[in-house]
Amino acid sequence: MKILICDDEAPARERMTNLLSDLGDDYELIGEARNGREAIEQYNILRPDVILIDIRMPVMDGLEAAVHLAKAEVPPTVIFITAYDEHALEAFEANAVDYLLKPVRAQRLEKALLKAKSLSRPQVQAIAETHDDQSVRTHICANIRGNLQLIPVSDVIYFKAEQKYVTLRTEELEVLIEEPLKSLEQEFGDAFIRIHRNALISANHLSGLEKYSAGRCLVKLKNTEDRLEVSRRHASSIRKLLKKF
Repeated sequence: MKILICDDEAPARERMTNLLSDLGDDYELIGEARNGREAIEQYNILRPDVILIDIRMPVMDGLEAAVHLAKAEVPPTVIFITAYDEHALEAFEANAVDYLLKPVRAQRLEKALLKAKSLSRPQVQAIAETHDDQSVRTHICANIRGNLQLIPVSDVIYFKAEQKYVTLRTEELEVLIEEPLKSLEQEFGDAFIRIHRNALISANHLSGLEKYSAGRCLVKLKNTEDRLEVSRRHASSIRKLLKKF
């Protein structure tokens, strides 16, 4: 079993390394990461079977990383390491997710590894939503040719729904993601504006409006030549927002 350790504290990673070594040759430590983003980068390279991941970390926490990892074609098993109290752990137990309490004990670690299984994205998302400070992602994850690519939400110019996929556009790339536009709006509603039933734009990238026919308008966006149609229903709110700017 190939294992990746993810913890922002070097002593914690060293302790997990020693515990795994004591468990024998059935468990191979193949890498370490200091935060969730590094864990995903390492996953693309190393393809671990199991990721032992701390929850509270800078850059990207363990819950968000687990949501992204669940998008992989062959998701790794994610075992959370946490210092949460008993009440907070109810969310993990309700979603059949294994976790290890700090300080981790060898016997408990071995038990978790023996019953290791992959988590679904809904399982991890259900846990994340029980913690308000963990529920909004900092990145969007796209599965591109078998690798997970992270895109900072702050780089996104717009989301546009097209059939079963949503196009995500940044200044440098355009990718397809399999996330409903409605759920994206609910999660990132403070940063994005609905302009049409099929499109959300970044408030920070809104530049202006231009007419194109019969009173219809297109929205102009910073850092792209793309123009998106604004529905009549949303045109007045966009005009008001531009006046505020």
